[in-house]
Amino acid sequence: MLLIPAIDLKDGHCVRLKQGDMDDATVFSEDPAAMARHWLEQGARRLHLVDLNGAVAGKPKNEAMIKAITTAVGDEIPVQLGGGIRDLDTIERYLDDGITYVIIGTAAVKNPGFLHDACGAFPGHIIVGLDAKDGKVATDGWSKMTGHDVIDLARKFEDYGVEAVIYTDIGRDGMLSGVNIEATVKLARALRIPVIASGGIASLKDIKALCKIEDEGIMGAITGRAIYEGKLDFKKAQAEADKLSKGGK
Repeated sequence: MLLIPAIDLKDGHCVRLKQGDMDDATVFSEDPAAMARHWLEQGARRLHLVDLNGAVAGKPKNEAMIKAITTAVGDEIPVQLGGGIRDLDTIERYLDDGITYVIIGTAAVKNPGFLHDACGAFPGHIIVGLDAKDGKVATDGWSKMTGHDVIDLARKFEDYGVEAVIYTDIGRDGMLSGVNIEATVKLARALRIPVIASGGIASLKDIKALCKIEDEGIMGAITGRAIYEGKLDFKKAQAEADKLSKGGK
């Protein structure tokens, strides 16, 4: 079970939002590249970056900082990135900058043809991000609810050739209220590709609960506010996850 530290970028800083609200941001670092090195030194085996300004604008907005992060970690660990990725040229540029996996969220829901083209052009590098509440998908930084069922959409995207699905329960993200285990397992069981859990991780208890269901197809969990506020010791949590994971990876 991979624990994946989140570095959310807003105006060049590392921040966390509560339930996706850009006006409710806590700045945790003015040097995101140093923060990336910190998590690497704490034993992270993958990083999760979000260009928050980019997600709002629909185009990259923190590219220089993203490049600084990939330079800081080199090729030591893979880095996945989402936020404002709407065309193939942007994907190509990010992959050239050292990003390993590009996450397509809103654009996948609104323009499935783009996701299909991206999977064809960059096989092995595309992850889809699905944000949902009560089983229905949300888009546009969670500001719009759609009528799409999250499982139906995930199955469709699986057929396109995405590497994995990041599933966020938007009612819980940034709220430290625990992961929605039931919804995450339900999605993972419906798919052949791995699911990465996101939203609500508050403590070691959540990590233990996720490790119990790892065999259902859950490869990792993204953690943000809990590790920044010291409620979860990242190094200890990853060690515990390794101990509990049957593969002992």
